[in-house]
Amino acid sequence: MSTIAFDIDGDGIATLTIDVPGQSMNVIGPDFIADLDAAITRIASEDGIRGAVIASGKDSGFMAGMDLKYFGSMLASAEGERPSPADIFDKLFVLNQLFRRLETCGKPVACAIEGACVGGGLELAMACHRRVVGDSPKTQLGLPEILIGLFPGGGGSQRLPRLMGVQAALMYMLQGKLFRPAEAAMLKVVDEMVPQGTALDTAKAWVKANPTASVQPWDVKGFKIPGGAGGFNPAFVQTMAAAVPMTVKQTQRNMNAPIALLSAVYEGAILPIDQAIRIESKYFAKVAADPQASNMIRSLFVNKQAAERGARRPKDQPKAPTRKLAMLGAGMMGAGIATVAAQAGMEVVLFDRDQAYAEKGKAHVEEQLSKRLGKGMTPEKMAETLARVTPTTDYAALAGADFVIEAVFEDVAIKAEVTKKVEEVLGADTIFGSNTSTLPITKLAKAWTRQENFIGIHFFSPVEKMPLVEIILGRETGPAAIAKALDFVAQIKKTPIVVNDSRGFYTSRCFGTYVQEGVEMVAEGVNPALIENGGRQLGMPVGPLAVGDEVSIELGNKIVLAAKKELGDAYVPQRSDELMAQMVELGRLGRKSAKGWYDYPEGGKKHLWPGLAELFPLAADQPDVETVKERLLYRQLIECARCFEEGVLETPEDGDIGAIFGWGFAPWTGGPFSHMDTVGIAHVVAVLDRLAAAHGERFAPTKQLREMAASGATFYRPAPSRAAA
Repeated sequence: MSTIAFDIDGDGIATLTIDVPGQSMNVIGPDFIADLDAAITRIASEDGIRGAVIASGKDSGFMAGMDLKYFGSMLASAEGERPSPADIFDKLFVLNQLFRRLETCGKPVACAIEGACVGGGLELAMACHRRVVGDSPKTQLGLPEILIGLFPGGGGSQRLPRLMGVQAALMYMLQGKLFRPAEAAMLKVVDEMVPQGTALDTAKAWVKANPTASVQPWDVKGFKIPGGAGGFNPAFVQTMAAAVPMTVKQTQRNMNAPIALLSAVYEGAILPIDQAIRIESKYFAKVAADPQASNMIRSLFVNKQAAERGARRPKDQPKAPTRKLAMLGAGMMGAGIATVAAQAGMEVVLFDRDQAYAEKGKAHVEEQLSKRLGKGMTPEKMAETLARVTPTTDYAALAGADFVIEAVFEDVAIKAEVTKKVEEVLGADTIFGSNTSTLPITKLAKAWTRQENFIGIHFFSPVEKMPLVEIILGRETGPAAIAKALDFVAQIKKTPIVVNDSRGFYTSRCFGTYVQEGVEMVAEGVNPALIENGGRQLGMPVGPLAVGDEVSIELGNKIVLAAKKELGDAYVPQRSDELMAQMVELGRLGRKSAKGWYDYPEGGKKHLWPGLAELFPLAADQPDVETVKERLLYRQLIECARCFEEGVLETPEDGDIGAIFGWGFAPWTGGPFSHMDTVGIAHVVAVLDRLAAAHGERFAPTKQLREMAASGATFYRPAPSRAAA
């Protein structure tokens, strides 16, 4: 066996220690499946074995889920086409059968969980007769598959409800929510919580003391799911009746997996376990056969992990962790960056022009840390973290910093002045990062003597919550600066993308089109409520007008004015420009002023401003919601495609990750480039041509898109010339 060490002690208890080679975390792949199959055969057939304990040989935890590379291989036939759901069922049901063999092997099997136990790892644990978990506060258990377009497919959707009840199990599975050990014990997901490091000994002792405990509760005649199940059980009926509309509301019918999960749970809960796991595999195969699942897995897991592990980092550069950060600007953004940097163990000098502002920035750090008390943060750790942040107005205090991040007012002259003063203290050999969201990095870099050490590092607000950081390369940015910025992002445990310089870069530029198209429709007399509903039904977090309020109408107007000044006659005006200017003149600046496209009554719920109908009268003929959704979607798609053609983006992976994690682009698509590949580039071009004819050149397909449509190339399978470039 290459993935499992099989040892039998003097009491006849077999210990199966999982240690999948070449993996930082144990995962389920073909070798593990074969080894577990062989191990189960030995446990069942050898008289000298009284029972078994399954444990991990890795410090990283017990086990994660399926090896997604192996999973991906199951979704492709030898000809490269997607197999049918029936073919996928045959491949996937092997794991369900294996876990069923484990729990019916005739001997007690316990599971010793130390560290992370998620996905297929928890499904393996639930197929054991006893689950013992160490009480480390860092340990997490759960079934998070829904977050990447799947649902539990190794018996999890059937065993979890049989352990904790249908209602609670659905809540955790539909949200992909994880348990801490104490919560898992309280909900009966595990049988026993013990001091960290003692789970294996405790599990062995249980097997020794319970030689006949080899039958699962659901295999005992008369077993009933906690809380009940079946069409005649009022609680079960009520749970399912509420779960369906709530799930539809949350997913806007865009996601396949949540509805399939509900179907699998509903049908499986009223059947014996052997039939129930077949029901699960049937629905799982149907979900897996759709491109949505592979798109989401690729972007939300595979490519995200690759980015976090340094896929875009220059390979010849030595590790360059930040030890002392010079944080210029103590506003919400600067204070947020200071918070995550201090949490990562860095010393932070929080600089601002006024000591009161600098102190206010540190107070923000304290406020954010206090929110984590009792959630892994202790008062002692909070005090230690807060002590790393030094507020100041003295440039000399920056001495010794090995990385600079600037987050001062979005004005080239102000940024240049601050940049030059910092260089006087630190020297131009220090790497300098600017957190601008729109100003060209190449232009800002002129204030730093060694422009190869200047880089853009664009955070999203609120920094503490938003997972993405956009690294922007100026024309002269060198490999040392790229490595330094990416190492910093890794230290603060966020996801980076790397793009080239351009006004608005990638995320701000493309995100802006979502808001602009919403405003364009307001100008045309489209009902604002229809626009907002269309945005949400598309799968965006909120409608374009609501998000326009959040980022500020005033800021959007300033960006337009700056673009006009920068581009001159080359700037192409839009009707949305005039509307935003009108709103600013009316003092409707967005949420920060409690009035924008929406009104924000104190103590009440926000609502669309009634005055919009007077200012921008509704047209007699209103489009249907599908038309609205199409415009909002394709306005974003074409801008993303332009960024790719212009070289702002170098890879579709960065484009998909940046869209989903940067501005909330519909996750069900896998990102704009995955979506264009899935629906077909020729289809994308045809839709864009139709929209351009109806609404203007902003929808016009790029030359590259037309060439791709003609050649059959896709973004993830480019034509030879692009692939070789």
